Amino acid sequence: MHLTVREAASYFDVDEDTIAHWIAERDLPVHRVSERLHLNAIELWEWAVARGIPVSRRLLDEAQRTPDEIPPLWRLLQSGGIHRDLAGSDKDALLANMVQRLRLPPEVDRDHLLAILEAREAMGSTGIGDGIAIPHVRNPILLHVAEPGVMLFLLTHPVDFGAVDGKPVQTVFLVITPNIPAHLRVLSQLAFALRDSTLRDLLQERAADEKIVSRVQELERG
Repeated sequence: MHLTVREAASYFDVDEDTIAHWIAERDLPVHRVSERLHLNAIELWEWAVARGIPVSRRLLDEAQRTPDEIPPLWRLLQSGGIHRDLAGSDKDALLANMVQRLRLPPEVDRDHLLAILEAREAMGSTGIGDGIAIPHVRNPILLHVAEPGVMLFLLTHPVDFGAVDGKPVQTVFLVITPNIPAHLRVLSQLAFALRDSTLRDLLQERAADEKIVSRVQELERG
């Protein structure tokens, strides 16, 4: 559920200038879409509760009744793209090359994104086994992207990711989302799809884009 500044102000019973002040001075999460500011209802509620700022309970109730729509995984893959022959001698070089290929709004700081991904890996490998890794930003609010995205990278050479099964990684999914609820839902979609042995075989074989996307679509329809 996305809100305008005016709508957000109504839930706090303050004027729009106060919302603008909170955005500038108190880190109120905000997203810029087509030159307009939008606020996510769940993020707004979490921000207010964490700071003890009174906010109408209606905000949470309405956000839960009207959750943001998340496209199916196969559409996220189509829009994010399948990128082949990604090179990198080690994990850090690989992440740097991935970030440079991402389709991101011009205002997104790629160096900052890379630093976040590296910090996430330092907390624990995102290699999930079977040659697959899912690097993702733990705090997606920082990116201010308008829509979630999933990019699939097929590597030129396997790279040691410190995966749970000790196998080098040759397939990487990169997940970027505009807010925490979307972040968790996209990761859930991806985890469900990757349980499928046929999909994992297609990834290992570096199958054609159409076959990979079609298999994900079949899984979601089923």
